[in-house]
Amino acid sequence: MTQTCTAGDETPQNSQIRADSPAALLAAIPQLLGFVPETSLVVIGIEPSGNVKVTLRYDLPDPPGAGVAADLAAHAVGVISAQEITTMVTVGYGPETLVDLAAAALLDAAREAGLEHQEFLRVDDGRYWSYMCDDDVCCPAAGVPFDASTSSATGGDTATQVLPDRAAVAARVAPLGGVTAESMRQATRRAERHVTQLLAKARKSGRLGAVRHLIASEGLAAVGTMITTYRAGGRYGADYQLARMTVALRDLRVRDDAWARMDPAHRDGHRRLWIDVTRRAQPGYVAAPAALLAFVAWQCGDGALANVALDRSLADDPRYSMALLLRQVITAGAPPSLARLPMTPEEVAASYDDVDHDHEMDSGVHDPDSDDEL
Repeated sequence: MTQTCTAGDETPQNSQIRADSPAALLAAIPQLLGFVPETSLVVIGIEPSGNVKVTLRYDLPDPPGAGVAADLAAHAVGVISAQEITTMVTVGYGPETLVDLAAAALLDAAREAGLEHQEFLRVDDGRYWSYMCDDDVCCPAAGVPFDASTSSATGGDTATQVLPDRAAVAARVAPLGGVTAESMRQATRRAERHVTQLLAKARKSGRLGAVRHLIASEGLAAVGTMITTYRAGGRYGADYQLARMTVALRDLRVRDDAWARMDPAHRDGHRRLWIDVTRRAQPGYVAAPAALLAFVAWQCGDGALANVALDRSLADDPRYSMALLLRQVITAGAPPSLARLPMTPEEVAASYDDVDHDHEMDSGVHDPDSDDEL
């Protein structure tokens, strides 16, 4: 069951749900999610002021079942209650056969938890029905036609970019193919070769620790330079620059240093950076940049992007601890205000000063002389 949790108390700024109008509510949801939901249950917790506190999206169980519907409802109510919210609105997207069972479970769970449903709609084929209203005048059995595009969705001067579906969100971080992939493959092998040659020389000289420290220092400089470039509105100049980054990020010290530099004041630049790196990173080197992208997306309140980035990270390395931690936190509906930097760069450096660098560098760095495939 795929879930997207987007806490919206900060992004979009001062977002509001106008539950007085079903059409306005339906127009708001794509703005909050960043895409048009399909076969989904969208649960929104709102404050008394009308501000959105948390938005949750679930794939509707297909086939439907009482057990999975109860699990979905328990999770949604648990997240809403944990945010100390007492009012919610919900919209199910899909046919009655898929929505009704989940709706019944959620209505029951919310009632038992003392939560108020201001509205609960089902949407299918350009029409909506209300689970809260049985008046044939305003809620006929045939449903009410609506056009969400004609309603103002959110507060603020700038509307959120809305993609046609979740697949389009995933496409934003999908690996690039063709000539770009081949160029990155060759650049990555060059970066690997640089590392393995240094290590080979170090083994002969007996100065392995010093060389690993040099490799880490090179990685820190490369990643730091790229972060500065993207903050200033620039982009990478050559595939080898990104390839060096992806190889360097296998070193946990370099990854943690980059994480500590994700100042939310520069989150748009950081998001561009990690999208570029994630899309071009070769297999075996995706986990770190994709996890960093997920963190930045969470800072931006973009739960959909955070989740598809985590999908890519965990597909590359199912045990990648940063991605597993972020998935747990984001699934719990934690708001962007909790996306705080774990340490300062100086604290990261200090924490690694006494660590043997033989354990810092991931032993899985590919040796191009022994592994023809990335």
